Amino acid sequence: MSKNFLRLSLALLFLLPTMGTVPDALLAQNDPVVERIIELGLTDNQVMTWADYATNRFGGRLTGSDAYENAANWAVWQFRQWGIEAELDEVGEIPVGFNRGPWFGKMVAPREEALYFGTPSFTAGTKGVQRGPVVILHADPFSVPSRNPSPDDVALKKERVAEAIAEVEANTAAFDGAWVLIAGENSGFARDGRRSTPEYSDSRLMPPLTQALINAGALGTVQRAGLPMRILDGHVDRWEDLPELPDIKLLDEQYDEIRTMAEAGEEVELEFQIRNWFKMGPVKYHNVVAMIPGSVYPDEYVVLGGHFDSFDGGTGGVDDGSGFSPGMEALRLIAEAVGAPKRSVVMILFAAEENGLVGSQAWLAKNPDLHDKIVTMINRDGSPSTITGAVV
Repeated sequence: MSKNFLRLSLALLFLLPTMGTVPDALLAQNDPVVERIIELGLTDNQVMTWADYATNRFGGRLTGSDAYENAANWAVWQFRQWGIEAELDEVGEIPVGFNRGPWFGKMVAPREEALYFGTPSFTAGTKGVQRGPVVILHADPFSVPSRNPSPDDVALKKERVAEAIAEVEANTAAFDGAWVLIAGENSGFARDGRRSTPEYSDSRLMPPLTQALINAGALGTVQRAGLPMRILDGHVDRWEDLPELPDIKLLDEQYDEIRTMAEAGEEVELEFQIRNWFKMGPVKYHNVVAMIPGSVYPDEYVVLGGHFDSFDGGTGGVDDGSGFSPGMEALRLIAEAVGAPKRSVVMILFAAEENGLVGSQAWLAKNPDLHDKIVTMINRDGSPSTITGAVV
């Protein structure tokens, strides 16, 4: 990015006295504050520092987790260290929180091999180290579409769930103390559904099968997962209904190998230790809102946005570390350059974007008087793919 482009961008965002006065913007290219911001941005850029803190010091910032709460408190503290006004802005609460600990797994027979796997958040961990044989559940309700299913899909899934329950109850001894290979391909979401809403039929249809497996004494289910492995989330409505049956998503190559051996009659034994922990709710969660007041038009706003939450199968470095960390750095550079933007500049680290744009919509709902005063809003929400441009 050229210095001239940076100058023009900064002028348009922070220095225009009125919208549409391009000559003023061009004049502002030589503004000493703009020059200082560009110099600092090119010689002392700290974007990766803030990304490092959030992703590597706190980790995956799942809504309702200690990692999210700790990271949000840090972000407020960091803005204030730069002399910028910042606060936690309450968005909502969830009934049960979730924290993820370490997870380990291996095949122990017929040979020892480390396993590459994950579990969706808000799903059960193991009871310490648990070892058992592999058994295959042949009935397949798992390949029927679950999200926004048609009436035919729902009917078919009900039929196949009933078949699977009958298969388990006909031979409970085979499932007792065993890891159960189930069909279907991992979508990232939990076996028993993501949320208790109509578009996620699994949250209504799968629990009876899960309960049948629990009653039979199964250790957990193992499902095929391709790369990149999607490790997203489930949902818990009440502390009284915590999940009990681990939901393991195993690398496709290893899953296929294990299933082939089991189908050939070979005895396969797996061992897992998964530390998924729950937190009694309600658990409140917050946006982080930081602002540099405008010097001439304090009631007009330039809003920078990037969501702060992430799924916790990873650390949220791209989605959305690529969005919130440049925004944090933009405010730091303005403060460090002793900038006094004509309009107020607001940076919002949004909560619960992965739950459905919850944090951003909550901020809009709480600030209806500001809607007509927002001059520009810039938001980046990344994905692990090539950056090909910008969309307006």
